[in-house]
Amino acid sequence: MSGIDRRDFLKLAGAGGAGASAGFMMRESTKHPVEHLVPYTSSPEEFSPGIATWYNTVCSMCSSGCGISVRTREGRAKKIEGNPSHPVSQGRLCAHGQAGLQVLYNPDRLTGPMARTADNADLLPITWEEGISQLATRLSALQASGQGDSVCFLSEGVDGHLAALYERFMAQLGSNRLVHYDFTHPRTLYSAIERLFGQSQLPYYDIGNADYVVSFGADYLSTWISPVHHSFGFGSSRKGVNGVRGRFVQIEPRMSVSGASADDWFAANPGTEGMVALAIANHIVNEGGYQGDDRDAWATALVPYSPDLMSQETGLSSEVIVGIAESFMSSQHSLAIGGGSAGNNTNGVDTLVAVNALNYLIGNLGNEGGLVLNPEPVLGSGAGALQATYTDMVELAEAARDGSIQVLILSGTNPVFNLPDAAEFREAIAQIPLVVSLSSFIDETSSLASLVLPSHTYLESWGDSFPEPGVGFTIGAISQPVVSPLFNTRAKGDIIINLAQEIGLSAEFPWSGMEEYLKEGWQEIYARGDIANGAEGFESFWNDVVRAGVWGETTRGPAPVGLPEGVIESISVAPPEFSGSSDNYPFIFHPYLSDTLEDGGAANLPWLQELPDPLTSIVYGSWVELNPLTANELNLEEGDIVEVESPHGRVTAPVFVYPAIMPNVIGMPIGQGHTDYGRYASGRGSNPIQILSPQLETETGGLAWAATRVAINPTGRRVEIVKTGGVSRELGREIIQKVGADGADHSDGADHAALSGIPVKVVRS
Repeated sequence: MSGIDRRDFLKLAGAGGAGASAGFMMRESTKHPVEHLVPYTSSPEEFSPGIATWYNTVCSMCSSGCGISVRTREGRAKKIEGNPSHPVSQGRLCAHGQAGLQVLYNPDRLTGPMARTADNADLLPITWEEGISQLATRLSALQASGQGDSVCFLSEGVDGHLAALYERFMAQLGSNRLVHYDFTHPRTLYSAIERLFGQSQLPYYDIGNADYVVSFGADYLSTWISPVHHSFGFGSSRKGVNGVRGRFVQIEPRMSVSGASADDWFAANPGTEGMVALAIANHIVNEGGYQGDDRDAWATALVPYSPDLMSQETGLSSEVIVGIAESFMSSQHSLAIGGGSAGNNTNGVDTLVAVNALNYLIGNLGNEGGLVLNPEPVLGSGAGALQATYTDMVELAEAARDGSIQVLILSGTNPVFNLPDAAEFREAIAQIPLVVSLSSFIDETSSLASLVLPSHTYLESWGDSFPEPGVGFTIGAISQPVVSPLFNTRAKGDIIINLAQEIGLSAEFPWSGMEEYLKEGWQEIYARGDIANGAEGFESFWNDVVRAGVWGETTRGPAPVGLPEGVIESISVAPPEFSGSSDNYPFIFHPYLSDTLEDGGAANLPWLQELPDPLTSIVYGSWVELNPLTANELNLEEGDIVEVESPHGRVTAPVFVYPAIMPNVIGMPIGQGHTDYGRYASGRGSNPIQILSPQLETETGGLAWAATRVAINPTGRRVEIVKTGGVSRELGREIIQKVGADGADHSDGADHAALSGIPVKVVRS
């Protein structure tokens, strides 16, 4: 460290206190390069010193498609809020949406194209012309030799015109290997809705106008499908928009954020949620709550699912089941929803069919506060069919190993991290001669690429979105760049168009870039219905949509007209199947999406790393949740490091004693455990996905990630868990009253017994 005299030290201390001097010394000792603040030599468009400018666009932090408003000053994005005009977000925004700024300004962002050296050791900078030319040359050779199908495009789920552009590009190459992969894709719900109602897109659950909502495992306030919109609906229902304060029931093996917010939380055995739903349906039909023409068919199909019989299977008493059924029948606007682990067991589709059948029996289809079928999306209705299941990804890995894939283009998805190790996906990708990444960051999957063509972030790109599920009517939004690109990156649409032109497809891709392609596509939307007659011209329409951040039609979804033939007779839910013997693996593993990190894609954002988990208050790490009874039996306490062992691997994490989980269930959040995802995520915590067994959901072939058994092995080591909260006890203050299913008082003096696996009704004062 260079010397510093007393006078200089006092100058620094006077300028900023001891922190300033310490920072100076640290910089000197670490030899960081000097940085200078310099003014713009060429000011961004609409630059006005000291004046904030707001841009409406679309959040891409998850698949919900919330509308956002971004405040910029001096050409830099400063704050993100919800767009009040957008029907999904309605002015609200979750923590992930707020953290979008850290995607834009993340120090680990890729700043330009790179290629590996000849020995495949290091990634070195190249020009865009060199990168595009290298990929185009390879694609042209494969296309000319009739091997276009050896090109695979593996992307995160996208919709709108970008999805259509991907499809067009792969079709021109002669390849049918366009694959979207998202760990969180609700494929079992898609299948359930298609079986029940013959519709290939998700319905709209009108929570805001419902007065009695029963959720089977769906954490709708945190991670399920569209949590910002659901949270707004939850608040509206609680306020009693129809004159009745909404009541919420949650059924699941481990208390989620939605369970903690519900009036009644009941712990059911994992994988039996569908049986609970059919037991409720049995009571509704037999007690006259349903009088449709097909009542006799329902009564026959539901005979095996009486509340008494299902009580033995599910762990819920028949009194609890009957009580829920009675309330469901007597409420004016009842609604049933299902998801989470309930839809991701071996019987996932059957479970969600059973849950959504309750909406049919109660007669809420198409009604306020009920299940509303959405209209066909304006664009991208076929994108859901391209979502890969676990079976599809295993087949892709096999194709890579046998040489059927010569080029793999990656865009925004990270299957090496969120597929079980049993899939051996990393090893398969290593067999592909050319792997190209369009991602903005290096992660476990893109680290295997030999050519990196980094894309803009969503705050720097043109695009559009047609949210699914919608909100009961047709909506869309244009995503516009709110700042000039910070680095030498390009929009994904621009990369594809440029690449297509380079390989001789200019006639099929005549656009100068994504903005021109987008405007051409929106001219077709402009021509729909009476839009053209009511506007001053397309340019006026386009500018209005860009400024407003949203466009919509009054077109409603189709009116429900009964059920397809044979559906009622096929209604059943088989017992769940779990890998591993109960003797060697006595506990059922319950991985769940993190409220802060979701499936791990947000783990590289420090705001979300330091945001406390809402139920445990833990930050910066992983943990294993044990019921107090289980912890006592294993002689474990909070902070004890344990090994969670499945038939397919092991992970380690400290114990967190969590009273709101069943004794036979072990919970663990998904999201941590990255090995290569920047400075904030790498080397932090453990990834529970890697030890999951390759159990399949029976109908879809998707990964049944709630169907693995595990054992708990103490390591003898301890750590202090980093968290912001105190104790999870009332300490005699009687903040809440806990009433067991037997009606007995289980307030604070009853220790953790009220939440030790007994189905619990939580009554808030």
